[in-house]
Amino acid sequence: MRGVLWCNGTPPSRELIQWAVSLDAPIFGVDGGADIAASEGIEVIEVLGDMDSASKKNWVGRSVSLPDQSTSDLSKSIRHLIGRGFEEIEIIGADGGSQEHVLGTWAALFESPAGAKIRIHHESNVSRRFHPEDGEMYLEIGDGARFSVFSFESTRVWIKGSKWDVSGEEIGFSTRGLSNEGIGGKVSIRAEGVLVIITGR
Repeated sequence: MRGVLWCNGTPPSRELIQWAVSLDAPIFGVDGGADIAASEGIEVIEVLGDMDSASKKNWVGRSVSLPDQSTSDLSKSIRHLIGRGFEEIEIIGADGGSQEHVLGTWAALFESPAGAKIRIHHESNVSRRFHPEDGEMYLEIGDGARFSVFSFESTRVWIKGSKWDVSGEEIGFSTRGLSNEGIGGKVSIRAEGVLVIITGR
């Protein structure tokens, strides 16, 4: 089961909106993201979050309160959808805003439980979450196409099929995995911890 989370950041481009709608998957608003989606004429199934930025009167009967203030609305929404059985979660509208929110968006990927493919769709890139409990990740990356691998904590990483392969090296929150390149064909990635892999769209 696949779902879309629309965040309360800079509104996505028309192209990205059309792509999300073409998935024919339910669209959930992450708090104020629901109002942004509605302003674009998009049907929002439910609003998720602590409801501190959404127009509550517009979402009576279509909101799920996630009041825990120890994590972000995005993190809570991801966890909520995984708990409901969603196996693929596409996130849009997450760009823009303050620097702490930019970093917090990626942090939400790291703290989310296993059990779903999670992708944040930026205008020209995609941030994909790798979780070791979900198994090895395989990506088609063209010859010379760039991709980057990041971890928030030190963990052993294996990358095969790239210009610069990695074999069990400890990679932490650093630039070690920045700007690798594909050589055409599949790149396999696995690790003992959670990673974020950034590729082109």
